[in-house]
Amino acid sequence: MGGDVQIPSIGVGETWARLKTNADAVLIDVRTMAEWAWVGLPELSSIGKRPVLVEWQSFPGDQLNSAFVDRVSEALIPIGATKDTELLFICRSGNRSLKAARAMVAAGYTRCVNVADGFEGPLDTDRHRGQLGGWKAKGLPWTQG
Repeated sequence: MGGDVQIPSIGVGETWARLKTNADAVLIDVRTMAEWAWVGLPELSSIGKRPVLVEWQSFPGDQLNSAFVDRVSEALIPIGATKDTELLFICRSGNRSLKAARAMVAAGYTRCVNVADGFEGPLDTDRHRGQLGGWKAKGLPWTQG
């Protein structure tokens, strides 16, 4: 599904800057409900926004969400987003969000961007996330479910 499409990747600091300065930019969190509840969510209320939450795959079992494109498209309607709106995709570390961005490009969305390092960033030497990079490690606003 659009695997050969080049998707730009930006860091979490640039993501936050774009969300603040571009009134139309949308953050789409593609992690699982369990991650949203237990790990936390980007907190965008200070800039008058909320992340769009649509699972790329479910937990447990890692079943791909076959309705992903439809669910995202539906969620964008009430906030006035179009196929030309900048959509910033975030997951735990940048892998699922890249696949999600490719799926949306294949569906005709023209400005899909992957958030490199995601919400928790890469594993450190102790195999823990959240210290080396990502939304939380950079001190960006977030909330615990």
